[in-house]
Amino acid sequence: MVETSRHKHIKMIMQIFIYIFCIFLALMCVIPFIIMVVNGTRSTVEIQQQAVTLLPSVHIMDNIQYMSLGVFNAWIGFKNSMIVSVGATACAVYFSSLTAYALMAYDWRLRQPFFTFILAVMMIPAQVSAIGFYQFVFRIGLTNSLLPFIIPAIASPTIVFFMRQYLLATFSIDIVNSARIDGAKELYTFNRIVLPMMKPAMAMQAIFVFVSSWNNLFMPLVLLTDYNKFTMPVMVSQLRGNIYRTELGAIYLGLTLSVLPLFIVYFSLSRYIIAGVQLGGIKE
Repeated sequence: MVETSRHKHIKMIMQIFIYIFCIFLALMCVIPFIIMVVNGTRSTVEIQQQAVTLLPSVHIMDNIQYMSLGVFNAWIGFKNSMIVSVGATACAVYFSSLTAYALMAYDWRLRQPFFTFILAVMMIPAQVSAIGFYQFVFRIGLTNSLLPFIIPAIASPTIVFFMRQYLLATFSIDIVNSARIDGAKELYTFNRIVLPMMKPAMAMQAIFVFVSSWNNLFMPLVLLTDYNKFTMPVMVSQLRGNIYRTELGAIYLGLTLSVLPLFIVYFSLSRYIIAGVQLGGIKE
C-alpha cells in the first residue's frame, strides 16, 4: 500500500511538471503575437525606448491614420494575397495529391525514376531559379499579374513527396480495384474515394502552402510594380518609409492585420489534422 501511494504521488508530481512545461511552451508561442498586437498601439518613440511590453498604448489611431495616407491599402493587399494564397493552395494540394496517387496506383516503367527526379528537384533552392523565372515571366508579359504566383504551385515536389509517404501508410490498392470493377472512372475514383482519405495530409499541407504563399515577399517585390497588384507583405513593406521616418507602430499594426487570415486558416483546418492523428492512433 505504501509503495502504491508513493508511486501515485510521484506520478502526480510528474504530471504537474509536464503541465507546467506545456503551459510555458504555450506562453512562449503566444507572447510574440501579443507583443506584436500591443506594439501596434504604440508610437515609434515608445517602441524604441521599450521594445518589449505587454501594456497597450493610446497611439493606435495615429498608426491607422499613417497607414491611410496612401502607402498602405488593406483591401487591395487582402484581396490580392487571398487570390494568390487560395489559388496556389488549391493547385498545389490537389495536383500534388493526384501525382502521389499516380505514383501509388499505377505500375509503370518510369515510376521510380520519376519519383527520383522529384526528389532531385526538392534539392534545388528556389533562389537559384529566381533569375530564370523572372526572365521567363517578363518575356511572356506577366510581370504585373498574379498568375506567376499561382500556376507554378501545380508542380510542388515537396508536397508530392509528403503525399506519397502518407499514401504508403494509409492507401490500399484493393479499394481502387473494387471501384474499377464497379465501373468507376479514374478521376471519379480519385475525387470520391482517394481524396477523402487524404484529408488530414491535405489539411496539413494546405496550411503550409497558404502561409508560405501569404508571407511571400521576395518574388512579388521582383515581379510587381503596379500598386493595385501588391500583396499584403508588399503593402506592409511600404510602411517602412525612408531613412528619415519609419513608423514602427504602423508597421506592427500592418503585421497584425496580415497575420489574422493565417489564424483563421489554421483554426479552420486544424480539426482535420487532429482527426488524422486520432485515426492513426487507433489504426490496427
